[in-house]
Amino acid sequence: MKYHLVAFITVAIWGSTFVFTKMLLQAGLSPAQIFTLRFIIAYVLLLGYSLLRNKVTSSPPKLGGVRGGLNNRSFRWFCRSWRDELLMIALGLTGGSVYFLAENAAMLFTTATNTSLIVCSCPLFAMLLFALFFRQSEKITRIQALGSLIAFLGMVVVVLNGHFVLHLSPLGDLLAFGACLCWAVYSLLMKAAVSGYSSLFITRKVFIYGLLTIIPYYIFVPSEASIFFSSPFHLFTFSTILNLLFLGVVASMLCYLTWNWVIGKLGPVIATNWVYFNPITTILFAWWLLDEKITIWFLLGSALILIGMYLADRRIK
Repeated sequence: MKYHLVAFITVAIWGSTFVFTKMLLQAGLSPAQIFTLRFIIAYVLLLGYSLLRNKVTSSPPKLGGVRGGLNNRSFRWFCRSWRDELLMIALGLTGGSVYFLAENAAMLFTTATNTSLIVCSCPLFAMLLFALFFRQSEKITRIQALGSLIAFLGMVVVVLNGHFVLHLSPLGDLLAFGACLCWAVYSLLMKAAVSGYSSLFITRKVFIYGLLTIIPYYIFVPSEASIFFSSPFHLFTFSTILNLLFLGVVASMLCYLTWNWVIGKLGPVIATNWVYFNPITTILFAWWLLDEKITIWFLLGSALILIGMYLADRRIK
């Protein structure tokens, strides 16, 4: 239950970020700039914490004391092999730059409903990928598969909210599907990463490679990079700074740490199923702050998600 609670809190925070992102967009920042700034904040803080932690654990022991845990807690810049380093680059792409660019770009060509439906269906694709690549070592039971499908149906009901009309846009829907597939692959790759490295190290690598792999975007769109060189201080008001700090410290640094940790404890399929709760927390947040109404479709969809999540966590065949 502890791991499920952490997963729920993480997704609940992610579900609230749309308000802060929207405010930053209204302030004049672009989606790529918001992603870059929040990841810079998160990486700098994690790097500082890691260096400080290493300094404390590697300091000489006091008289009569014993220094322990140095091998597990010592600071490192790179992985133990180039294959593991490539794995971290892939995590930075699928959980960072490519995911955010695809999701944000999708919103330019298709509706928010289409984007939410496609992106939030990533647990379904994570389950299919997991069954494909780990069918020998770990099998998904019929009850777990049924639970995931019921939770997916509940997510669809919540997002559509009684308005069963979709506006097809091939380019936008394809970009949203790309973001969905990115997060499913990220969850799958995380299973391999957590077996050999700590959540702190992995999360730090995700941030730095997310930042490095966003650089080509700025090369092709140089106007987006102007914010980092021309110092437009008028964009950074007190409200903007607070929003960036929330996205960087809470939604990025803390939530990525907890999410990577939860995947190691619950596995990629069970953990990723919590993404189905994202629309629920978003609507609850909008009801709380924006006075949006709670409909019967929201309640029905939420019930289906809860039932599906319960079944998906069952270990019986």
